[in-house]
Amino acid sequence: MQDPNEDTEWNDILRKKGILPPKEIPKDDEEEELAIQQQSVVKTYESMTLDELEENEDEFGEEDEAAIELYRQKRLSEWKASQMKNVFGEVDEISGQDYIKEVNKAGEGIWVVLHLYKQGIPLCTLINQHMSMLARKFPQTKFLKSISTTCIPNYPDRNLPTIFVYFEGEMKAQFIGPLVFGGMNLKVEELEWRLSETGAVKTDLEENPKKQIEDKLMSSIRCSLPTRKDSDSEDED
Repeated sequence: MQDPNEDTEWNDILRKKGILPPKEIPKDDEEEELAIQQQSVVKTYESMTLDELEENEDEFGEEDEAAIELYRQKRLSEWKASQMKNVFGEVDEISGQDYIKEVNKAGEGIWVVLHLYKQGIPLCTLINQHMSMLARKFPQTKFLKSISTTCIPNYPDRNLPTIFVYFEGEMKAQFIGPLVFGGMNLKVEELEWRLSETGAVKTDLEENPKKQIEDKLMSSIRCSLPTRKDSDSEDED
C-alpha cells in the first residue's frame, strides 16, 4: 500500500485533487511553524505606535501580552525622553552671535519667541516679566530675550518692544512697537493669546481676554449714557 505521507509527485497531485488528505506535519515542524508565527506577531507590534497597540490589543494572544506590555513601556519611555529633550521653561538671554544657533537652528518642531528689548523701557521690563511666566507655562516653546542693539546693530528704540516668532527657523509673526502691545496695560493673558494666534503656544484661554475688557468698557459706557426717556423728561422740565 502506498504511503500517503510519502513525498512523491503523484501524491502531491492526489492531495491537490482532494483524494489524499493533507500531509501530516511532524511535531518538530509544527513547533517551528508556531515560532515563525510568533516572530511575525512581534514584528507586527514592534512596528506599531502606542495608539495602534491599544487599537489592536484584542488581536494578540495571551502569550504575547507580556512581551507587548514590555514593548509598550519601552515606547512610552522613548516618547517621554523625546518630550523632556525639548523642555525649556525659562527665558534665556542671547547675543547676536547666538542668533543663528538659538533661533535659525532651534530644531525640528520648535517654536521660538524672541523679545528684543532695552533696559530702562518700562514696557520691555513688563514683557520680560510676562514671558517668564509664559515660559514656565509652555516649556515646549523656547522663549528668548536679547538687548536689541546687540542682536541687530542700530535697531531703533522706537520699535521697542519687539517680539519675533519663529518655527523651525522661519519667521512666522512679528510684533513691533509699543502701540501693538497696548502700552503698560498689557496683561500676561493678552500676550498669551497673541502668541497662541501665531501657533507658538497652545493656550487654554477660550477667547481673547482683551475682548472681555473691551466688552466691559462698552457696557459701562452704555450704562453711563442717559436713556431716551431720561433725556425727554429733562427737556420737559
